[in-house]
Amino acid sequence: METLLSVKNLTVRFKNQQQVWVNVVQDLSFDIAAQQTVAIVGESGSGKSVSALAIMGLLPTPNSQVSTKSKLEFEGENLLTLSLHARRQHCGHDLAMIFQEPMSSLNPVFTVGSQIAEALRLQHKLSAAKLKARVIELLQEVGISSAEHRYYAYPSELSGGQQQRVMIAIALACEPKLLIADEPTTALDVTIQKQIISLLTQLCERRKMSMIFITHDLALVAEVADRVIVMRHGKIREQGQLRQILHDPQDHYTQALLYCRPRIDCRPMRLPVISDFIDHNGQAIQQNNCIFSSKQRQRGLTGQEAIILEAKHLKKSFYSRTGLWHKEENIAVQDASFKLAKGKTLGLVGESGSGKTTIGMLLMRLQPADGGEVLIDGQDILTLNAKQFAAYQTRIQIIFQNPYASLNPRLSIGEIITEPMRIHAIGQREQHKSRAINLLERVGLAASAYDLYPHEFSGGQRQRIAIARCLALQPEIIICDESVSALDVSVQAQVLNLLQELQDEFGLSYIFISHDLAVIKYISDQVMVMQHGQIVEVANADQLYQHPKHPYTQQLLSAIPSTLHH
Repeated sequence: METLLSVKNLTVRFKNQQQVWVNVVQDLSFDIAAQQTVAIVGESGSGKSVSALAIMGLLPTPNSQVSTKSKLEFEGENLLTLSLHARRQHCGHDLAMIFQEPMSSLNPVFTVGSQIAEALRLQHKLSAAKLKARVIELLQEVGISSAEHRYYAYPSELSGGQQQRVMIAIALACEPKLLIADEPTTALDVTIQKQIISLLTQLCERRKMSMIFITHDLALVAEVADRVIVMRHGKIREQGQLRQILHDPQDHYTQALLYCRPRIDCRPMRLPVISDFIDHNGQAIQQNNCIFSSKQRQRGLTGQEAIILEAKHLKKSFYSRTGLWHKEENIAVQDASFKLAKGKTLGLVGESGSGKTTIGMLLMRLQPADGGEVLIDGQDILTLNAKQFAAYQTRIQIIFQNPYASLNPRLSIGEIITEPMRIHAIGQREQHKSRAINLLERVGLAASAYDLYPHEFSGGQRQRIAIARCLALQPEIIICDESVSALDVSVQAQVLNLLQELQDEFGLSYIFISHDLAVIKYISDQVMVMQHGQIVEVANADQLYQHPKHPYTQQLLSAIPSTLHH
């Protein structure tokens, strides 16, 4: 097959805070043939996105350098030797990129149509009428309904899935030969994720286009790739044909990535993590058979459990102004009733906008409910004043989705964890530090973390700090709102193991909100499915996954990547 892009000995280095040059990608070499899709897989910091930015010529200057020994040959021409003008001609026309977070890539003050038109205007001289017609064609091609109407919409008026489709339309505008998709489905629901992957696959076939698909999740790779490259710490650990990588991986790191992900067909007592397979030097560890123990964790409710929290007929609407005198009602939660058993986990699933997070906010009183009751020990906590509710606040806590946004960057880790103890007068003040250090060690962090600040930690470590802060109040109920969705599969396994250990040790009750159905199956005793603000199905986890009754539940389960089934 004809080679479209040949990457030879790509080495990229960045200047760190001490002004020392550090290699972040080292001797990366691979080829992409015409009409071929190559997936690059690895954890955060493995060099996947940096490699893509180097290919596109988008590395930040002057704090980055590409080695003079590196070559990026596109159709036989070395991109690194081209002038800035010649390189720019390639980008957009021959090479295009879809970024991970559409809301940071789309300009909020310009309409969707104008942003797609800008990409076309830079490469083609078209009349205003032809330009608009071509933009509407592109919107239709990427599956956006009412394309003529959406042409005038702003990014904030579109859902996450629609925003990502707009990003794909911008990338396709000049008909590139190679499309780079950098984690395009990470923040999306399982059904939208399947739609986007299906769309990208169809577009590659229809346009005879090659693609580099970047992800940290090997489960997605089977849906999209011909070849797979596995990266760690800036180097290739393994590369080969899709079937060989998924079914007979040779490198222990690749094996670790496959085993870390929860699967639908089994529920081990503990999920394996990267450190079970390789040490900190990247050397293979002799596998301990207990990692792959056939012993399964039993889940489910018998109906005899004590109920710690009960919600009855919860309602919540939001209003948007549609004119000077008119407001439009958007029902977020409609007549929701459910029970949480003591020491058990209630999984809450559904697409974005289904009302999952709103339920969590109502239970925490971070949003006022329009109706209904939330009972703890027979007391409706929604009717309490702020002072009365303070006594219940220590019993119910929440871990938010984004650990970067939920920790105050101005406070040290010690201050973050001891602040709730101080506010709620838990224990003696002189004991707060030792208790905080104990909690840090309990969540797998060193005592030295006490004096550090959030920016000095990775995403997974920050989520552990958020859990430690949560535990400071010794809660009985914890609401986990998409608390592992932004994490790499290996870090996700660590956090899920930690939550499971804490539940076993302290008898905690969880409401676990997620759009990841494999994670929900692993962690939940009972699963509640929401659609358009309504609860459409509730059942024990195993029963719901084996015999879903509602068509919407069946639709969600059919969207699970096939590699998670076995």
